[in-house]
Amino acid sequence: MANPLIALVGRPNVGKSTFFNKVAGRKISITEDRPGVTRDRLYADASWRNKHFTMVDTGGIELKSEDVMWKEIAKQAEVAIETADVILFFTDGREGLHPSDYDVADILRRSKKPVILLVNKIDEYSPEKIFEFYSLGLGEPFAVSAEHSQGIGDVLDEAVSYFEKNTVEPVPSLKIAVVGKPNAGKSSLVNKILGSERSIVTPMAGTTRDAIDTLFYRGDKAYTLIDTAGIRKKKNVDDNVEYYSNMRAFDAVRRSDVCLLVVDSAEGLTEQDVKIIGYVHEQGKPSVIVMNKWDLVEKDTHTVNRFEEILKEDLKFMDYYKSLYISAKTGQRVEKLLSAAEEVYAHASFRVPTGELNDLIGDAIRLQEPPSYLGRRMRVFFSSQVSVCPPVFVLFVNDEGLLHFSYQRYLENTIRRAYDFTGTPIKITVREKKEED
Repeated sequence: MANPLIALVGRPNVGKSTFFNKVAGRKISITEDRPGVTRDRLYADASWRNKHFTMVDTGGIELKSEDVMWKEIAKQAEVAIETADVILFFTDGREGLHPSDYDVADILRRSKKPVILLVNKIDEYSPEKIFEFYSLGLGEPFAVSAEHSQGIGDVLDEAVSYFEKNTVEPVPSLKIAVVGKPNAGKSSLVNKILGSERSIVTPMAGTTRDAIDTLFYRGDKAYTLIDTAGIRKKKNVDDNVEYYSNMRAFDAVRRSDVCLLVVDSAEGLTEQDVKIIGYVHEQGKPSVIVMNKWDLVEKDTHTVNRFEEILKEDLKFMDYYKSLYISAKTGQRVEKLLSAAEEVYAHASFRVPTGELNDLIGDAIRLQEPPSYLGRRMRVFFSSQVSVCPPVFVLFVNDEGLLHFSYQRYLENTIRRAYDFTGTPIKITVREKKEED
């Protein structure tokens, strides 16, 4: 059973995202003082008075605009309204009632859902500041200041009162971040996996600006897909919103369990792709290289091999990579992605038994001794795997300074030959330990 859903709706720039960030406890939505910044639906799990729920932040609703993007934003907001258990309707107490507020109120009344009316940006309360909002016909307005955290508790008390008494704990799920540069087909891929238009998809780059979490199920397994904005080169980021979009994408990588690294096959692996993949590698995340738009590539019997040779050359720093050639547009091999994500996560979670590890390292040292430096040679007294995700191995040695990079690489390759760590980085570190008499 999923958590109850609270949808935040209203016209643009009334403070929905600020409220969302306050309740979520971290800056998930991008808050910028101009309309249209929050485009897609954004989700976050939260709780209030021991009642767990999921919030969804939506883009501002501009029903009378003919702009294609505004129409898409309104469409996304309507989906959020349809799926919500409770709706928080935001208005602006500084500007007062706006004709668009009546339009949104009409939609909410037709939804037949519980609606809580918020008059935001009321820093100092007085009854006359909210009186006119009664004309919306949605009951008693709540005066709040999301920016200063005033009145939020009263709103949440009212919201959770609509929930069933027995709400469930948040569902553990495999968190999969979908990352890549702009227009690589990330949102189309997410929509294909989910089987619905979960994110706005348009032909222009830069449509998805926030990291968007979606919890879903395949059989008895739970997954959270995190659709991210395309990560641009730093020199091409000259806008605050784009800067924060990049930051959200990097944050999505850090909090994910697995990354799907989406590359435009028709364009080929670019320098920016390599930088993004390198960041995921540095963060120690298991990943799958997803070669998307495979339907656009002219192929013969050797095409995949040629692409693999390019990957091997450009991704020498992560020769453990796992690749999959797919088309989000046609659905070709998309069904294999979740299994691939499960596989690389299982590899990242694997723990080598201590006895087996010490035997393996001991045999490797006997086969090829560490190089000597100034007449001294590294001795390994004991080895242990100290963590997973990623797997980290510690060698207790006589002198930390004697481990040469090439020998560290030799030991890593030894471990990888003995155990399947495809798709995940592993780390080898050393700690100095005095030699026992």
